[in-house]
Amino acid sequence: MAETTTKEAKQPPAAPQGSQLLAKKSIDKLIAEAEHPEHRLKKTLGPWSLTALGIGAIIGSGIFVLTGTAAAGENFTVPSILHAQVMDLLIGLVRHGNTSSVLMHGRPAAGPAIALSFLLVAFACSFAGLCYAELASMIPIAGSAYTYSYATLGEIFAWIIGWDLILEYVVSNVVVAIGFGAYTKAQLASFGVNLPDRWSTPVWDAGHWTGAYFNIPAFLIVFILTVLLVRGVRESAEANNVMVAIKIGAILTFLVIGGMLVHPGNWKPFAPSGFAGVVSGGAIVFFTYIGFDSVSTAAEEAKNPQRDLPIGIIGSLIVCTILYVGVSIVLLGMMKYPAFTSGEAAQAPVAYALQHLAANKWSQAVIIIGALMGMISSLLVFQYGQARIWYAMSRDGLFPKLFSAVHKKFKTPHWSTWIAGFAVGIPAGIFAVSEAADLSNIGTLFAFLLVSLGVIVLRRTQPERKRGFKVPFVPWFPLISVVLCVGLMSGLLVITWLRFFIWLGIGLVIYFFYSRHHSEFATSNRV
Repeated sequence: MAETTTKEAKQPPAAPQGSQLLAKKSIDKLIAEAEHPEHRLKKTLGPWSLTALGIGAIIGSGIFVLTGTAAAGENFTVPSILHAQVMDLLIGLVRHGNTSSVLMHGRPAAGPAIALSFLLVAFACSFAGLCYAELASMIPIAGSAYTYSYATLGEIFAWIIGWDLILEYVVSNVVVAIGFGAYTKAQLASFGVNLPDRWSTPVWDAGHWTGAYFNIPAFLIVFILTVLLVRGVRESAEANNVMVAIKIGAILTFLVIGGMLVHPGNWKPFAPSGFAGVVSGGAIVFFTYIGFDSVSTAAEEAKNPQRDLPIGIIGSLIVCTILYVGVSIVLLGMMKYPAFTSGEAAQAPVAYALQHLAANKWSQAVIIIGALMGMISSLLVFQYGQARIWYAMSRDGLFPKLFSAVHKKFKTPHWSTWIAGFAVGIPAGIFAVSEAADLSNIGTLFAFLLVSLGVIVLRRTQPERKRGFKVPFVPWFPLISVVLCVGLMSGLLVITWLRFFIWLGIGLVIYFFYSRHHSEFATSNRV
């Protein structure tokens, strides 16, 4: 049996029936390729490490930053259709035949109902999480949604989702790295250590040069984590476990200390903008849930992926949802939502609320450390996942072979890891990324949508294949996931959709001029 599998892995892929664009990869071949000595990754991760990996990715800067922003809403100084929500535009056109009633200068405030926004997003993510768990248990291969799409929908969809995931991982990590740099600079200043602005602020901000040379703190944290990831996944996972424990401890500390400073009157009005505010808040805080899908990128390094991957995906979602809802209820009970509209209150609402209400210094220090650990662990997991996606795409010929090279000693995709590090570190050292969270959100929601469709396709085309975990009530649960993802995407701004389509357009140009001609299917057709 093992000999047959090895022979199959050495053979070129079968020529696709019909167009190469819709050619699908055999799941058996995918698994056989992963076991090839040149590409084999070291299997060291168990269920607890995978769950911690998910928590490390999900709980980053968002819980300490975006909660206040989503509760208070957003306002732009210049009204523009580009700053309107797609959902509002559609509703305005259907009801009134025009867009005159559409809010074009921001998003409505969710208020204390931001807790419902977190639950709404968790509800949407839970259906997508179930779909990820099923596909991860039957296709335990690095690459996450990219690999699943290649096996279920075809090469062009795999490329689109792979390119989309690059957007998700790079943009989200640039945002977190910049946030880490700004947070570190501010906290050092509170202790009398002032970093020079020329070496700790963005070079390019709001369309103009700032006079700074480079944002060293933002770049340095990415560089250090890249070195750690090249050294090995075991060492990276152990470091992540420690950071996850610290930041969960910080959140629990906030819930206790903040809970004693809650004034119930601050919860009124609970939903100042009604359901529109809840949906708008959900579109903003969706960024805080990005990360559970990164568990599936660790499939080839899991000891027992069929059992452990579903545990890691679903377990991390449950833990993080409980913490998010708790933080939002306490934070909006400490201060009224309009307080988080701008300034320091918008940039660091949790730290601001504690300081404003004169909480003891010890609790404030714990929150600061927890916030920093949250950002670092989120960066670590996303850099890890990003390199694995590039590795998988390279192994299939869609990226240059350099990206799938494995270090002889550390057994990690070292070139992918280094390139991913500089792809995030250099932009983080130069730019101030505005509205980037939304760009990452739309990319992730699109990935969730395709994964959900992939479950339906595989249930029809390969019903007999063994599944370590099964989504109940197929096709209804995957279809609910699709509807909820589309709903959350409609809560994003028009400009976010335009940027997303531009990014996909660039990706399609690369595919048709390079990747399509280097794909394994293209190679097999020339044989």
